[in-house]
Amino acid sequence: MVTRFAPSPTGRLHRGHALSALTGWRLAQAQGGRFCVRIEDIDIARCRPEHEAAIFADLAWLGIGWETPVMRQSERGPAYAAALATLQALGVVYPCRCSRADIAAAATAPHGPAGPVYPGTCRRTPVTEAAGVAWRIDVAAALARTGPLDWHDAAAGPVAADPAILGDFVVARRDLGVAYALAVVVDDAAQGVTDVVRGADLFDATHGQRLLQALLGLPVPRYHHHPLLVGADGKRLAKRDGAETLASLRAGGMTAARLIAEIDAEALRHRGADLPWPRPHTGTMLAP
Repeated sequence: MVTRFAPSPTGRLHRGHALSALTGWRLAQAQGGRFCVRIEDIDIARCRPEHEAAIFADLAWLGIGWETPVMRQSERGPAYAAALATLQALGVVYPCRCSRADIAAAATAPHGPAGPVYPGTCRRTPVTEAAGVAWRIDVAAALARTGPLDWHDAAAGPVAADPAILGDFVVARRDLGVAYALAVVVDDAAQGVTDVVRGADLFDATHGQRLLQALLGLPVPRYHHHPLLVGADGKRLAKRDGAETLASLRAGGMTAARLIAEIDAEALRHRGADLPWPRPHTGTMLAP
């Protein structure tokens, strides 16, 4: 068993990150497996070295050990380019010039789990110049090639993959050369990850990632989507909302043992809720 924790060094870790790291590390420990850390630092404009250093300090404080060397996305450009080239050769991606504002303003744009879904503007009216564009997956063309797909979540069970709910999602951003959906499946395969542990907010993203795995001939991990921790306002903890960091808790006298006990208690409360744990946002459950 190989699990991983893959934070972005764009800010300090909070309790939600600690839950994810602890869950993945414990799972690997229980099975005598490996626990990897991957630094998702491809967005060099937002990532900071001091945040990366703080990630390692926080993990060590929690008592978590990890395998070395640590993988960094900023060093994996050739692997992402090769994956994109494969998708291009298959004829299942197309260049797109549309901005987020263009998509939001499109009267034909349907809505999916994360907001407006791309209405296929550049698929219907092809872009002739591929320089300085994003690349999107043509989901219908890709599914015609792969056929029906499924994946397994530890709590939800077998799930029929339904990438159409995401629309023709981006696999390569114009500014970075790759997007999260493509990078994550390439990196998980490179690290030999057998079990992906992450928050339930990424449940729906798995539909698109399963499609990319099939197109690229990559292994399919088992998924463990854990509940999201929320703040006093009921909103999920997030860096951008100024969630209390592990560093600030530590500076205030919090011990790692006490924090872990609090996180375990909160996760247990979510498991005991009336809703399934984790609650699948969308997707069809397959019969056992």
